[in-house]
Amino acid sequence: MHECTLYSKSSCCDADFTAQLDHSPVIKVNNSYWNRCGNLSKSCEDYTKKIECFYRCSPYAAHWINPNYTAAIEFVPLCQNFCDDWYEACKEDLTCVRNWLTDWEWDDNGVNHCKSDCSPYSEVFANGTELCQTLWGHSFKVSESSCLCLQMNEKDDVAIKYILSESSEESSSVSSSEERACRKKVLRSEHLNGQEWPETIIIEMP
Repeated sequence: MHECTLYSKSSCCDADFTAQLDHSPVIKVNNSYWNRCGNLSKSCEDYTKKIECFYRCSPYAAHWINPNYTAAIEFVPLCQNFCDDWYEACKEDLTCVRNWLTDWEWDDNGVNHCKSDCSPYSEVFANGTELCQTLWGHSFKVSESSCLCLQMNEKDDVAIKYILSESSEESSSVSSSEERACRKKVLRSEHLNGQEWPETIIIEMP
C-alpha cells in the first residue's frame, strides 16, 4: 500500500481504505468529507492521514478501545511535540466543527455537513493540546511524558513497548524509571539508524 506504510508489516486495514488516501487532496474517506471548508493544505492533510491511518490500520490501536463503543478508541497518548506540529500544520486551514466525530450534521445517507460557518483552526483551537484532545473527541490525550507517547512515526515501535508495560499501567503518573528506560532505548535505536530525537528526550530526569 502507498499510504499508512508505517503499519504495512502488520496492518489491520485493507487496500480499499488506503486507496481513498492515495491522492491529494483527499476529498472524502468513506462517507466523511474532508473538504467541507475547502481542501485541506498538504501539511494539514498529512497529519489528518496519520490519525486516520493509526485508527484504521495500527495493530496498537486495539489497546485503547473505548469500552462503551468498541468501534472507537480513547485516550491514546500523543507526544506534545506531535500535537504542536499538527497545530502548526493546520492552523491556517478551515473547519466548521471542533469535534470531527460528533459535531457534524449527518444526512440520511450518512454524509457529513457543516452546522456552522467555517473558521481557521487557530480560532477554533487555542493550541496543539486543545487540538489533539478535541478534534477527535476523547480519542487522544497529550502525554505528560516526552517519550511514553506516540508520534505516528517509526519511533512508536520503541515507545509502545514501554507505554504498555505493566509498570506503566500500574501508575496513573509517568514512571521515572520507565521514562529513563524508554529514552535510553530510543536513543540507542536512533543512534543505530543515524537519526536524532528531539532535545527534550535526552534531558536526564531527577
